[in-house]
Amino acid sequence: MHAASIHDIGKIGIEGNILNKNGKLTDDEYELIKKHPTIGVRIIQSIPFLEEAIPVILYHHEWYNGKGYPEGLEGENIPLVARIVCVADAVDAMLSDRPYRAALSIDDVLKELNRQSGTQFDSKVVDLILSGKVSLEWLIK
Repeated sequence: MHAASIHDIGKIGIEGNILNKNGKLTDDEYELIKKHPTIGVRIIQSIPFLEEAIPVILYHHEWYNGKGYPEGLEGENIPLVARIVCVADAVDAMLSDRPYRAALSIDDVLKELNRQSGTQFDSKVVDLILSGKVSLEWLIK
């Protein structure tokens, strides 16, 4: 799961003023943000020992219902490791202060995971967290 630590490496190809914007992104800015998975793959694809990270980098923004990016993969077509990192990345984001909002409480994060289970997130991954079999702390470390 070390690949998870470089899942957002492609963000180095996105301007800081877009990544750290205080307000809502414009449609054009969001389209640029959506390129970071493919930028990340281009960065690491020629490094043989990082090959296992490619599915994580490329697919960690795919949604279980097929409405994610960059390819719109759905369900089990998304590699399991990417489905796990999708949840971990979202949990980390929700628990962190952002320029445009304060961090959410643990209770609110759990409610959001439950709300997005089966749409944004694989319900099996969410169930492991909600049942206590996997802790939020383990997930985001």
